[in-house]
Parts: sequence; C-alpha cells; structure tokens
Amino acid sequence: MPLYEHTFLARQDVTQAQVEALMKEFQDVVEEGQGKVTKQEYWGLKNLAFKIKKNRKAHYAFFNIDAPPAAVTEMERRMGINSDVIRFLTIRVEEHETEPSVQMRKQDREERGDRGFGGGGRGGPPRGDRGGFGGGREGGSTFRSRPPRDGDRGPRPPRDGDAPRAPRPPRDSNPGSEG
Repeated sequence: MPLYEHTFLARQDVTQAQVEALMKEFQDVVEEGQGKVTKQEYWGLKNLAFKIKKNRKAHYAFFNIDAPPAAVTEMERRMGINSDVIRFLTIRVEEHETEPSVQMRKQDREERGDRGFGGGGRGGPPRGDRGGFGGGREGGSTFRSRPPRDGDRGPRPPRDGDAPRAPRPPRDSNPGSEG
C-alpha cells in the first residue's frame, strides 16, 4: 500500500481534547478503508503566517498513513466537510521516518531551557557584544564611519554646465484655459 504523510490544522478555539478526538475520528476513517495510521503527533497550538478563515492560530496534527488511496480520499473528504478543520495537506512518500518529526524535536529543544551559554537572544540578559544603536554606552550610537579605501570614488564630479539655474517661472493657476 502507498505511504502518506498527512497534516491538518484545526481551529484555534477548539480544545486539545477535541483535536485528539478529531485525530481518533480520522484514524478510524483510514482503518475502515483497510489502512492504518502508523504514527500520530499533536504539535500544539501554533501561530499561522497569515489568517486562515479568520484564525490567527491553529492546532497542528500529523499522521503517517499506510493506506489505499480510496481511504485517504475519504478521510480528506470528511475533513473538507468538518468545520473544525481549516486546512489539510497529504503527501505521498517513499518511506516513513521512524524518529519523531522535526516539530516534535523542536518542542524537546524548547523544554530544555537555558543551558548556560550566556544570555542574549531568547530571554537571556543582553550580552553587550552585539553592537546596535541602543543605549547604555557613553556617546550614544555605536556607529562609526569607515575610513576611505583605495578605489572609493569620492565626491561626485560636477555636471556639465553646472552653472546655477534660473528659477522656474510660476505655473499658471488655471492650466488648460487659453487667455
């Protein structure tokens, strides 16, 4: 049977328990079609890059599916009908990954907390070696102009006929009308 990876997004205002119930419902649909879901992952409530059906966040769920195409089509049909599912994507793959997905590994990394590598960046104290225009130092800005290098052009040469121009005559206050 073909192998698929399937991800769906559920509305932000459903609970995690409701999302897990949806996952169970769709797993049952696949199993009714003589397929099986080999891995399920709930990735959590995440921000969306843009609004989808008036939602700024969504619950992400992931399946590894080993099923005939008809079972996957039926699952997608039911997802399209379900008002709690705002998007889904199914991709056929050659083989499933055995280890946890990248999203699950990312959550593990976030749970580790501060490892003591100095602050800066995400929530730690400022390191002070990052430059910038911020305060805390005498003299204000850390910007310094660089010395000229060989090959720098220098100031712009004068234009042809660089004599001062005469001022333009005033515009007619009523254009298009002849006198």
